[in-house]
Amino acid sequence: MSSVPKAKPTTGARTRRRQAIGAALLLLAAAAPSALAQRRAVPVPAPVAAPAPPYAVVADLVLRSPVIIDSTIRSAEKLKGPEAIGAPPGYARLFVQADVLALVRGTDSVPARIGYILDVLPDTRGKIPNLRKLRVLLFGRPVPRSANQIQLTGPDSQRLWTPALDALSRRIATDALAADAPPEVTGVGNAFHVPGSLPGEGETQIFLTTRDTRPVSLSILRRPGQQPSWAVSLTEIVDESAAPPARDTLLWYRLACALPVQLPAIAVEKMSADDAANAVRDYGFVLQSLGPCTRG
Repeated sequence: MSSVPKAKPTTGARTRRRQAIGAALLLLAAAAPSALAQRRAVPVPAPVAAPAPPYAVVADLVLRSPVIIDSTIRSAEKLKGPEAIGAPPGYARLFVQADVLALVRGTDSVPARIGYILDVLPDTRGKIPNLRKLRVLLFGRPVPRSANQIQLTGPDSQRLWTPALDALSRRIATDALAADAPPEVTGVGNAFHVPGSLPGEGETQIFLTTRDTRPVSLSILRRPGQQPSWAVSLTEIVDESAAPPARDTLLWYRLACALPVQLPAIAVEKMSADDAANAVRDYGFVLQSLGPCTRG
């Protein structure tokens, strides 16, 4: 029996495909150069039961991405010639189409299939990873006037789907949209220290600056014979019942990943030398208690 020849794409289909690729490339070219310069290889398949990346890594992805899509890659076409211009040295540029499984974050509906540009690093033999049928989480932003296109928000914004990554992404997205979500911390404002009546007793308050000017302050208390304690307050009035944030929460992330490694000199310039030294010590205690902002 003779085989039936495959139908070739119509001129209209080819035109639409070229238009989609062209729109995606134009948007990619407009992205910030710093974002395009920091490239990583596409994550390789991992066991479905793999743990999620560190909280800070996922929070970075979620908070910069107004659209998060759970999808399965349908096709990945290597772009050549003018369409591949702009790919980092050594990388291959692909036009990827994926079938949407769920919208994890986003205010508008998305079509059943979306396209996007992805730069991947070939293996040592020069082969491009086989992405077809991979289930991935896409962290992106919508493309104006192109509902079937998204732009990835960074070189690491296509991630292999796992239950742990999906759950953590959803949790962070929900926390970020909550009415009481903590503000984005941008630095340290001022600080003061009040010594107590007993040797070794005292309290330090440190006021932080935020993106939307909402109040955030740290309070560190020391009493003789006791371990120092600290708390964070999100109101103008320091809450006596406030406590340190639990690790791997949005408030912990806002502090651990944004506070400078040292208390700025300007924050203590009006203090006496002793009070300034105590404030610097107490600020270091807060950083130690928060622990590192792990992104690796």
